[in-house]
Amino acid sequence: MDYLAIIVITFISGVVGTGLGGVIGAVLRRESNKIVSLLLSFAAGIMLAVVCFDLMSEPIEMMKDGVLPSYTPFIVVAAVICGYAVVYLLNYAIDKRTDREVKHIDANHPATADDLDELIHSNHYETHKKEKSNLFVAGLVMMTAIALHNLPEGMVIGASYATVENLTADLFSGTGFIMAIVIGLHNIPEGMAVSVPLITGGMSKGKATFLTALSGLPTVLGALLGYALGGINDIMLVLSLGFASGAMLYVVFGELLPESILMWKSKLPAMSLFVGVLVGFLLVMF
Repeated sequence: MDYLAIIVITFISGVVGTGLGGVIGAVLRRESNKIVSLLLSFAAGIMLAVVCFDLMSEPIEMMKDGVLPSYTPFIVVAAVICGYAVVYLLNYAIDKRTDREVKHIDANHPATADDLDELIHSNHYETHKKEKSNLFVAGLVMMTAIALHNLPEGMVIGASYATVENLTADLFSGTGFIMAIVIGLHNIPEGMAVSVPLITGGMSKGKATFLTALSGLPTVLGALLGYALGGINDIMLVLSLGFASGAMLYVVFGELLPESILMWKSKLPAMSLFVGVLVGFLLVMF
């Protein structure tokens, strides 16, 4: 029953959240950089607060209660570094893949001296065709990236619920539920980022939205993994919480904040982050 509850919550957060972003992208075919920037930075603030004030502090409270050994903080730090490093390496692999795809596209459109006259007369068509091809590949790469990122994000939800004694009664309260909501909200602009280039690149709206929603499915797998590992014993719970915290810290500092600042070069994203941290703190405390 507990695993079914985890599946339902993370399905809504991952698949429905990302799919909703895909629908919005299909309808609007564009996105407001300012709104998305504020949404990303606000979500980053809440995530940061939850990680620092709850996920990473939970093992310390257990240590103070005598449940865990005195060297628990070092285990937490090691697990956080591991989680951060794993997501960093995933992003590095995705970036390398993107570079290869772009080079492959360029190699498929060589320009020779014999084709010069034809290229001059059909320059606009070829440019448009190449742009659409680039956008389509960018959408596929983005979809893969988000699918990979959703796995550790799901672990955050699962590991948070692993600390709950009565999951059925407390399913809609506590840190796990907060993280499910926040991750679901931040999946909306991610879904837009996938569907818009896919549709612009030539894919039908229905298929693009369906594939976008599927990219949120690893959230469910990650949540089940985090919940299962966290329920083995206290040390595994510490490792799960630490790993999930490190993964989320990379998402915050390596993706959400840089992206929000690049989308809108203003001081308002920083203000939105500040508000998000305060809201996250209040959510954790109450």
